[in-house]
Amino acid sequence: MTTHTDLVPGAPWVELTTGARDWSEADPDVLLQLLGRAQWIRSFEEYVLELAGQGLIHGPAHSSVGQEGGAVGSILPLRSDDFVNGSHRGHHQFLAKAVGHVLQPKPGALPEITPEVHEVFRRTLAEICGLADGFCRGRGGSMHLQWREAGAMGTNAIVGGGVPQAAGFAWNMKHAGTDAVSVTYFGDGAVNIGSVLETFNLAAAWKLPVCFFIENNQYAVSTPVAKATAETRLSARGPGFGIPSWRVDGMDALAVHTAMTEAVGHMRAGHGPTIIEADLYRYYHQNGAFPGSAFGYRSKAEEKAWRERDAIDQLRAAVVERGLLTAEAIDAAKAEADAVMSGIGDGLLEPVAGGKPGQRRIRADLWPDTGFVDVGVRGDLSELDGLRFEDQDEFTGELGERRFIDVVSDVMGRRMETDSRIVVMGEDVDGLKGGTNGATKRALELFPDRVLGTPISENAFAGLGGGMALDGRFHPVVEFMYADFMWVAADQLFNQIAKARHMFGGESAVPFVLRSKLAAGTGYGSQHSMDPAGILTTAPGLRVVAPSTPYDYVGLMNTALACEDPVVVLEHVDLYTSTGVGPVEDLDYHLPVGKAAVRREGSDLTVISYLSMVGHCLEALDQVPELSADLIDLRWLDRASLDWATIEESVRKTNRVLLVEQGAIGTSYGGWLADEIQRRLFDWLDAPVERVTGAEASPSISKVLERAAIAKTDEVVTALRRIAAE
Repeated sequence: MTTHTDLVPGAPWVELTTGARDWSEADPDVLLQLLGRAQWIRSFEEYVLELAGQGLIHGPAHSSVGQEGGAVGSILPLRSDDFVNGSHRGHHQFLAKAVGHVLQPKPGALPEITPEVHEVFRRTLAEICGLADGFCRGRGGSMHLQWREAGAMGTNAIVGGGVPQAAGFAWNMKHAGTDAVSVTYFGDGAVNIGSVLETFNLAAAWKLPVCFFIENNQYAVSTPVAKATAETRLSARGPGFGIPSWRVDGMDALAVHTAMTEAVGHMRAGHGPTIIEADLYRYYHQNGAFPGSAFGYRSKAEEKAWRERDAIDQLRAAVVERGLLTAEAIDAAKAEADAVMSGIGDGLLEPVAGGKPGQRRIRADLWPDTGFVDVGVRGDLSELDGLRFEDQDEFTGELGERRFIDVVSDVMGRRMETDSRIVVMGEDVDGLKGGTNGATKRALELFPDRVLGTPISENAFAGLGGGMALDGRFHPVVEFMYADFMWVAADQLFNQIAKARHMFGGESAVPFVLRSKLAAGTGYGSQHSMDPAGILTTAPGLRVVAPSTPYDYVGLMNTALACEDPVVVLEHVDLYTSTGVGPVEDLDYHLPVGKAAVRREGSDLTVISYLSMVGHCLEALDQVPELSADLIDLRWLDRASLDWATIEESVRKTNRVLLVEQGAIGTSYGGWLADEIQRRLFDWLDAPVERVTGAEASPSISKVLERAAIAKTDEVVTALRRIAAE
């Protein structure tokens, strides 16, 4: 007979509520701090909406009016060394964390607007207005608020985009030996996003001290939760990942505070991640000062019912009922906050000359200088000052024939010996005696605890590595088993890691290295064979390096690991089993950023290539001896790191260029480079820049079709003979 046995989740899932006794016995100072800070946030947000209504906020004004109880309730139990990040609607959490960092509460009183608190309000408003004195120097605006000193690590315009990074903060906290915790705030929409669920799993598997705080404000822009998911109790996701979870009324700031206090205790004790779901309500539409009912997706009755449960009103009533303060004193504190915001605004604004009565504009002297537009896309590389740079012809150590994959393994092991911050992570990197190709063999032998095999979840572990890098206490080296997998993690790679330094003001280092292999010609088909160089180099925050010899790999990887910008190191699988000249023992030299190598010299043609195609170009030139050519191995591919001096010197000599790459023409790196060469060096060219690329299609499984889809020696020979015959 069939039997059915109820299964019990391995992690607790509870609904936490407060009663009259909890409110009557609550610490008076907790109630006063919750009320005072929530009122400050309400005054701030109402003033932002006022400015937005006057057209003085450029871009969206995602107010958190109605959600203050969740922010102050969850952040009051945190310390300055605890980190938070959040979503596009994050003013309230940012302010709560920033104010908590500077405030020195006085027992028995509402918090005071000290000069430090006033400065937090002023700089936050300046940032939302896009002004130079904002926390991110005007680049972040409403959606990208960061103040690292306070542990406010950045709000995020991509729904769920900051969640993996919060796990990276938590990894660093745990492995730095602290009991600090990380809290990531996101909404009802993000709980259905893959990167968020991937991060739930990764954080639980690694027992990371991160709290996933779900602000369930009932709607996306206009879509109610019940239309987006069958299980509307969003904290139900927690037990499925083995994560203890709390569900609370987010309009009850005391309940939120209690739940977060319990969750923080769980995490500080080393028991791993937590989830808190707070049911609350945004009073206004997605953006601006109109209610949702004005757009037809909510009723006025629904909005009224939620407003009658306002978190600030509940706190106010409790404080008055317990005789902690009078209603008049609370009103006076609110009026003071309103006046402070108005005064801050007066300092940012000026009358419009000849405008309507009362019409104002941002003071012109407060805007960022337009010359600042590209500053901080990447660092200035000053961190490389004093390093030992030696190219092969200058090397004083012993050289010998080395297998490429062996130096890949050896140099990572060596750097992990000299830098305890380096942590390697990726799929299978901790198995197979060194991963799928042997790249982590030496690292595993020396430091198995710093070689982390991950779940198959590129968004989660790439983003976790991004968070580790933003925090800076550890230096992640992330491996994508195949370059094609960057599409799976595109948000973390392109929207988060590549943009972080610039977006948050230009000063935050992002020491992140991504290793990935190219595998065209190995029979792995269309989804494992791309050359990503043409895509990666469209992201201005990434540096991209492509070593073609064992010697170069060591020097270039050492430089990538010393760099405080995110660096993608491309490796071609064809090179792994090849041999070439490399260091026998000395693995401590570097090769400079932005320096190409001239592999052969000639006078008729400049051939430019990278990775395995450099070898194919050498073979092809041997077969076409009637053509004398410079062969430039770029080494660095990104726009900022290209060696234009070497390219220009060669083109001025030969007056003709052939760009050679292996991959598909549609994602070609050479397309951009050809355009740039023709614009920069047009006067020195006797013919248009020519190119060798793969076909339009991605390589397929069939051996003959795969060969037809990629470029190798034969295709270069054909191009060289055509040029020689002209």
